[in-house]
Amino acid sequence: MSNARRDIDLDALTRDREAIRREYLPQAPAETSARGIHHTAMISSDVRRTVDFFQGLLELPLTEMFENRDLPGSTHFFFDVGAGNLLAYFDLPGIEVGPYREVLGGHHHLAISVTREKWDHLRAKLDDAGVDYTVASRTSIYFRGPDGERLELLADPLGEIYGTKVL
Repeated sequence: MSNARRDIDLDALTRDREAIRREYLPQAPAETSARGIHHTAMISSDVRRTVDFFQGLLELPLTEMFENRDLPGSTHFFFDVGAGNLLAYFDLPGIEVGPYREVLGGHHHLAISVTREKWDHLRAKLDDAGVDYTVASRTSIYFRGPDGERLELLADPLGEIYGTKVL
């Protein structure tokens, strides 16, 4: 993603954010209609490499594999990311999808919640595997997945980010 920014009025953005916050955030906790994220689906260029990365390196168990209903010969496969949630991938054999790109309306990053102990353990595994990463806020590691997708390991408790309660 380009880091170029046009001239903007930061004060106006802050006022607008606060106006939206007042308008849309409920005064009392609202009950959601959802049970959780069933799965997030991403595209893999190499099933074996993706399984090695997520199950082998990040220790997310592969839970199932079957043919993707959208394309004969395509594999749809799932990893357990805890709390009843799944990370899904599928490949698109015979279709050139090009390299991963961050675009408006597209995937920016996937944050995976882990304990602090697991965060330290997985950071050491990323080091051992030679995976480049950036540490932010002492609880967050950003790195790229096997197809360039941006991932994050976050040691903040579920419902909290960087010391701010969001749930």
